[in-house]
Amino acid sequence: MTDSTGSPSGGGGMGAEELFDLTIIGGGPVGLFASFYAGLRQMKTKIIDSLEELGGQLTTLYPEKFIFDVAGFPKVLARDLAHQLIQQAMQANPAVALGETVRHLEPLGDAENPRYRIVSDKGSHLTRTLMICAGAGAFSPKKLRIPEAPALENRGLHYACRSKAVFAGKRVLIVGGGDSAVDWSLNLRDTAESITLIHRRNQFRAHEESVRQLQATDVKILTFFEIKSLVGGGGEQGLTAAVIENSQTKEVRTLEVDAVLVQIGFDTSLGPIKEWPLKVERGQIQVNSHMETALPGVFAAGDVAAYEGKLKLIATGFGEAAMAVNFAKVRVDPKAKFFPGHSSEMTAQHESVVTV
Repeated sequence: MTDSTGSPSGGGGMGAEELFDLTIIGGGPVGLFASFYAGLRQMKTKIIDSLEELGGQLTTLYPEKFIFDVAGFPKVLARDLAHQLIQQAMQANPAVALGETVRHLEPLGDAENPRYRIVSDKGSHLTRTLMICAGAGAFSPKKLRIPEAPALENRGLHYACRSKAVFAGKRVLIVGGGDSAVDWSLNLRDTAESITLIHRRNQFRAHEESVRQLQATDVKILTFFEIKSLVGGGGEQGLTAAVIENSQTKEVRTLEVDAVLVQIGFDTSLGPIKEWPLKVERGQIQVNSHMETALPGVFAAGDVAAYEGKLKLIATGFGEAAMAVNFAKVRVDPKAKFFPGHSSEMTAQHESVVTV
């Protein structure tokens, strides 16, 4: 459902019991592309997301972070990629329910003609097929386990970067060794006064090319260091210093900093979905070569889906979404072809039907 401005509207109230061909749980990049592709397959589609806006982590966690591994973009800001994906998805006018958390899944019909009722905290939704594109599920950043950290959150201590302006002209300490920590070390160089990156190991989990670029910059890299404590001033002064310790030599240093950005991963959970009769291992849903789960007509794509050789990338998630949509289409309409042709042919066919 969209409002008069073309923006998605939420809620599982009016029309919630309407039967859809495909319901997608998750409005991140993979779920959005699945919605678009389902539109090409002429499927009546709905998106449900627990967040208040579409885009998933692209908009919620790092809208100003550059993404480099999406085909066709030398680099693209996460918020811009999300905007384009939302525009693409909304072309098919899917129903959209935001700020709504799914709870239960009730199978209806039989194995040959399955239907499902999805029960959320706001209502229920009927669907012929279902695709779970929940990413890592509900997520919250892993936080520093030191006594003074809670009082300094958003007073110099940050676990996400929604606006680079927060770090403008500041001495920034970044904590972590994965893609996010390395990417922000590169991305904030034109904003911060100085950047120091500490990592508890001497091996980085980030892409090799990103690490190579980082090592060629003026970012100060300190390995085997972890934060031991933070120093904060009174009133509005906030964070003034970080005390770090080398785990190998036990050397302790005090760094005068204005901001600390912690990027050490997330605590994730599938929430109620993990209680559904699916095969879940290590927080991921096992799927077959059709991207179908243990339940007939229930598919999964993106980071939440697992199979041998799985690679967690947005790019592979797009392909998984297209696979799942095509198999869902055949389940909804057994007379349909699994591969309908290329998108230009599908669009042309759709336009000819509309104009006749």
